[in-house]
Amino acid sequence: MDQLVEKISQQVLAQLNEGLPREDLDCHGCAFRSCGIANRACDQAKFDRKVPVGVSARHVHVTQSDLEVLYGDRHQLTVFAPLYQPGAFAAKETVTIVGRRMRAIEGVRILGGVRSYSQVEVAPTDAIRLGLDPPIRDSGDLRGAEPITLVGPNGSVHLNEGAIIPSRHVHMTPEEAEGFGVSESDRLKVHMIGERSLVFENIRPKIHSDYVLQMHLDTDDANAAGLRGGEAVELLKVS
Repeated sequence: MDQLVEKISQQVLAQLNEGLPREDLDCHGCAFRSCGIANRACDQAKFDRKVPVGVSARHVHVTQSDLEVLYGDRHQLTVFAPLYQPGAFAAKETVTIVGRRMRAIEGVRILGGVRSYSQVEVAPTDAIRLGLDPPIRDSGDLRGAEPITLVGPNGSVHLNEGAIIPSRHVHMTPEEAEGFGVSESDRLKVHMIGERSLVFENIRPKIHSDYVLQMHLDTDDANAAGLRGGEAVELLKVS
């Protein structure tokens, strides 16, 4: 029943979004680069020298060879909408992810471009639904990752080590890292204010000149703190 409800919801959303210009799409957890919202909270957060939050829903990264198995020879990812980080985008292509005992979640979006590895990033609640116990990892660190199968319209790909829960992390430029006094070996601590105030720890800096300042949380963390995306947080501690 849950899968049927989710499938119907996805079909309705797809129909609503079909044909809309990208700037008219909702922000969806402050993930998209252009959301059509004036005076965005994420932009104000950076102006105030705080860190905006981005909510990262379950998603898939694939290699070109795996993409061709899933969608056919020479298939290329099609841009659905640019993401907040430069060069990244949500693709129109989706897959079904299948865990143990054939537990599945349909309509999981592929994020582009293609990578040198294939992986699935899920929140802990998703993992329970799939019957998995994935490790918390940075993207691309698949040692000990859980086995999972991707199913596309043209074929399926089984990943022996493919499913992870993404580590809490924050993207920043070297200049921003210097301003915050942060290095990649540090672990950061932030305070989420509001009705569901929480302190999150073990946040990993990801530093690159191409990055845009933003902290990424999975949907479980965001829901626990009552966050929708774009909210400003302050770094409390560097260890």
